[in-house]
Amino acid sequence: MPPAPSASQTKLVAAFFWRRLDQPGHDCCRLFRLSGGWKLRGMAVFSDSGQPCNFAYEVLVDSHWKTRSARLTGFRARKEIDVRIRRTADGNWRVGTQMQHAVADCIDIDLGFTPATNMLAVRRLNLSVGENAEAPAAWLALPSLKLKVLPQTYLRSAELEYEYEAPSVGYKGRLRVSKLGVVEQYPRLFEIASA
Repeated sequence: MPPAPSASQTKLVAAFFWRRLDQPGHDCCRLFRLSGGWKLRGMAVFSDSGQPCNFAYEVLVDSHWKTRSARLTGFRARKEIDVRIRRTADGNWRVGTQMQHAVADCIDIDLGFTPATNMLAVRRLNLSVGENAEAPAAWLALPSLKLKVLPQTYLRSAELEYEYEAPSVGYKGRLRVSKLGVVEQYPRLFEIASA
């Protein structure tokens, strides 16, 4: 991972707190502006297939919202987790020391346990109302902690709404976002409790 920016290079922009709708769980995340991009830093507490999970996460993106790196620490039941993900300059992905060739064409990371990472595609695509785009993401699958391609489509149907589809996981819904591009309503999965 690149060195952490100093406090003088980091500006807190906003903080968000989501409630899970499909099972018990919460997620709290902060968005920071960096001198060369953006940082998401959060904590999610939830149940995955009946297993208690507590994950701290950090995602760094460049000024165009393209993922540079991500880190996940915490636990899933009895298993300690410390995963470092990096997107190389040539567009390849690495989890720890292992190259993940299957996701080489993906630009965004998707941490499926948090709606925070949907903001990456929303901000990067910067669609006008009526426009749509494919945005396949490198999805960190649980419990394997391997990256898989997650096909996604975003259609901006209104100023603050997107028709979102991820067919490989059987999801389709209308996301409501804030002016910052943060998901406020993720039907059947998440809703924002405070921001």
